[in-house]
Amino acid sequence: MRRFLHALTALPLAALALTGCGSSGADATGGCPHGKVRFGVEPFEDAAKLTPAYKTLGDALRAKLGCPVEVQIVQGYSAEVLAMQNGKLDLAQFGPLGFVFAARRTGAEPVVSFGNPDRTVSTYKAGIWVKKDSPITSIAGLKGRTLALSDTGSTSGDALPRYALRKAGLADSDVKLQYAGGHPQSLIALTYGKVDAAEINTQQQATSTAEHQFDAAKYRQIWASDPIPNDPITVAKGLDPAFRSRLVAALTSLTPQDVAKVGSYLDVQPGPLVPVTRQTYQPLFDLAKTLGLTEKNL
Repeated sequence: MRRFLHALTALPLAALALTGCGSSGADATGGCPHGKVRFGVEPFEDAAKLTPAYKTLGDALRAKLGCPVEVQIVQGYSAEVLAMQNGKLDLAQFGPLGFVFAARRTGAEPVVSFGNPDRTVSTYKAGIWVKKDSPITSIAGLKGRTLALSDTGSTSGDALPRYALRKAGLADSDVKLQYAGGHPQSLIALTYGKVDAAEINTQQQATSTAEHQFDAAKYRQIWASDPIPNDPITVAKGLDPAFRSRLVAALTSLTPQDVAKVGSYLDVQPGPLVPVTRQTYQPLFDLAKTLGLTEKNL
């Protein structure tokens, strides 16, 4: 789920798990920078749901590092990237497309993502669905029809579906695009017949199915994207190298149970955090270039 809010403020909505050692200032021995690790998280789901999940992850990371970990569920992509740019975050989780622009603007470096039990990087897919009795059977059939997308700049809820339209020979203007305000809202728009089709990614599909709000048997999928690598957790450019190494080692040694609550909102089976590089997200850099996307699209 990739909802990019547009607030430009950097005020955190929540700060969690602030306990542990009390050293201050980065040092060359890998000590706690600023006396704590400041971890920003983009609100890809309701903050009330994310807060306890990230508290579990933050507590586990604190235990591994011996440093307090302050988790901040920020107000949106803009707030998070601004905080990192201004040296207010040491660690930040971005959506895949958001990372593309965060890397360009702040030099954020991806270090880990959410892994499967076999330690491969987990993925999800964008999708477009219609009701089972709909006459629409393909992307091309959306011409002149209404299509609910989630938010502007969302990887699976905006960029990839519009890319699919383009590949099918349709311009954005050929389809009546309606931004619903989020993945759940997009599904609701289709459920209540407000639109002819809607983007529903595999993460939303799994969450809504588990909550008995979505029955795939009543709908038909007319398009699915290639797998999208899940969110990267990034470190700030210029982080002390010794501490960076210790931080990455701590992240990759967290147990699947430490990560499971967060992973459940990303449709990930309990697995560890696994190493990633910028190359992991190269398809998203290519997508942004192809569509001419900039930060203004987030």
